[in-house]
Amino acid sequence: MRHKSVLTAALTAGCALAVLAGCGSGGSSAAASSAGGTTSSSSASAGTPAAGGNLVFANPQDAQSLNESNVFDNNSIWIIEQITQPLFTVTSNGKGVMPWLATGYTVSKNQLAYTITLRQGVKFSNGTPMTSKDVQFTLEQTMAAAQGWGYIDSAIKSVTAPSADTVVVNLKYKWAPILADLALFANGIVPDNYGGKTETAFYNAPIGTGPFKFDYWHKGSALKLIKNTDYWQPGKPYLDSVTWTDVPDVNTRQLQVASGQAQIDQFPAWSTVAQLKANPAVQLNLFNSTETNYLTFNEHVAPFQDVNVRRAISYAIDREALVKAVLFGNGSPANSLFSPNVNYYDPNSGGLQYNLADAKAAMAKSSVPKGFTTTLLVPSGNSDYATIATIVQSELKPLGITVNIQTLDPNTANENFQSGKYDMYFSLWTMDIPDPDELATFGLIPTSGSKSFFTFYSNPAVVKAVKNAEVTTDTAARQADYNTAQQDAASDAFMAFLYYSPYAYAESSNVHGFDVTPLGNYHMEDVWLSSGSG
Repeated sequence: MRHKSVLTAALTAGCALAVLAGCGSGGSSAAASSAGGTTSSSSASAGTPAAGGNLVFANPQDAQSLNESNVFDNNSIWIIEQITQPLFTVTSNGKGVMPWLATGYTVSKNQLAYTITLRQGVKFSNGTPMTSKDVQFTLEQTMAAAQGWGYIDSAIKSVTAPSADTVVVNLKYKWAPILADLALFANGIVPDNYGGKTETAFYNAPIGTGPFKFDYWHKGSALKLIKNTDYWQPGKPYLDSVTWTDVPDVNTRQLQVASGQAQIDQFPAWSTVAQLKANPAVQLNLFNSTETNYLTFNEHVAPFQDVNVRRAISYAIDREALVKAVLFGNGSPANSLFSPNVNYYDPNSGGLQYNLADAKAAMAKSSVPKGFTTTLLVPSGNSDYATIATIVQSELKPLGITVNIQTLDPNTANENFQSGKYDMYFSLWTMDIPDPDELATFGLIPTSGSKSFFTFYSNPAVVKAVKNAEVTTDTAARQADYNTAQQDAASDAFMAFLYYSPYAYAESSNVHGFDVTPLGNYHMEDVWLSSGSG
């Protein structure tokens, strides 16, 4: 099959590519750029975008790394996406892929070779033109990242660069999510051979084709990006700079936005949503999302290898109560590893829901029928997680489980989670590409870089189902495989699925054009500040 352009392909491929079932994020398509940038409804009503200004994000934790090939946390990812860009990107409604640094592609008759045409005139932030050699190098580095995102490109056999503006991606076998995989942030294009630097040196101050370029990173304090004057979208970005500050305390973030010290509060506490909505100086947006919150169990720590222990805990958690107490009604109980906004979500996956009698019965069949003592690791400064921790601690008492709550700063807590230094931990997921393969592999394949979401869970039947779904383009067959994976994982209770929630952002009233896709991506090149800012 041959395609005239990737945009046509994305629109005609249906569920094979457009795999997010969620609604759009409320952007105004009339104001969006032809290259695919999104513009919020607030900017459409505020008039012509103004150039200039310095925007500050108040974030709950610092980035971990700017090395796109092996970093997993959202705070790092969403910053990286402003520096480097992939060949394709997700559409604003999260349902498909569209051209970004590529303009089109063709597919060989056997569906094993994708010939991709690159966008003309794209430069790196140092002024060097981007060529196919840069693309080839980037994909090869991601493929080689065994402890990172290498798994996402595992179907790629080789990448060649027959001409400066043409790249050929050769596959080992037919691969349903290939275009979505190429849209992953980890496949954001970097200079060939890292511009002559070592990998470590390059990612200390990375160079990309994105709207912003690296300025400084004072770890644990602030990371600043400045305008890329060589950006390929004419007239963009509007802002002179964007700074992400490390502000773990939710109350401090809220005060900073209200006072003008910061312009965007990432993830204000749900308890403040009503208050923020009533504040005329603040815009409170609840964007549609693919976010799912989980309670994870470390199966390298006793007794979490015991499925009955995991099932008992999952049954003991009242998710409806969590939604009311933590989200103030802004969400719904989770019943699957997948969010309902991810295509191939199975509403009948059987994720365990609150039933104290079933919890006690599972505990009685376990290796520790009288209970045990364990530790729940919680990041500091997060009032929502503190509330959930207290509720879980109380709900597990009837099972004889004593939960000690350990609080660490968010960066250390996240590092401990990813290195397996925990018993139980709260984690969340948002999709990065418009295909469930990313989450299925990340969460359910023990040999992936994430070791089954850092739980070390392993079920051969689940692994087989995920692998089968990768190599068929038949929608019904993929649905059947993903149903198996979701149902078996739910039965194994390898995590307690807690709730689904939107993305909450509080913005100063002078912020315009800020939109978030259901995958969590945002395009800072489209954001601008009205008078009196920066």
